[in-house]
Amino acid sequence: MEVALHWYGSGEERIEGFANSRRTPDGGTHVEGFRDGVAAAVNAYARQRRLLTPADPDLGADWIGEGLTAVVSVKLDRPEFQGATNGRLGGAVVRVRVGQAVRDRLGAWLEQDPDRASALIGRIVRGTSRDRAGCAGAL
Repeated sequence: MEVALHWYGSGEERIEGFANSRRTPDGGTHVEGFRDGVAAAVNAYARQRRLLTPADPDLGADWIGEGLTAVVSVKLDRPEFQGATNGRLGGAVVRVRVGQAVRDRLGAWLEQDPDRASALIGRIVRGTSRDRAGCAGAL
């Protein structure tokens, strides 16, 4: 598995998935696992550093993904492609393994660079607060 990721200032999430060097335009379990792992690492770090209070809900993958650009590539002995065009990768084990690896590695990076980690999580938390306030005002 190889993953490259970067958060930019834009509000758009862009994740490209590949399985055995073949683009998976419809995503799949490797992309879902990536998103699971990112959300788990960011939430664990934010709670540990008290950037989220116990009363705060977990940050959702959609909020965390704002401004995220990533490439997720996996190599598999027997890939399980799905869909009419075989553009989606299947396999529950892939999701779990990618998610755990991303959580571990991203969690380690967050711990090693607390200034950048706090800035990143602060931006995400401010974005969710703004979104929540906007939604509450619209009701």
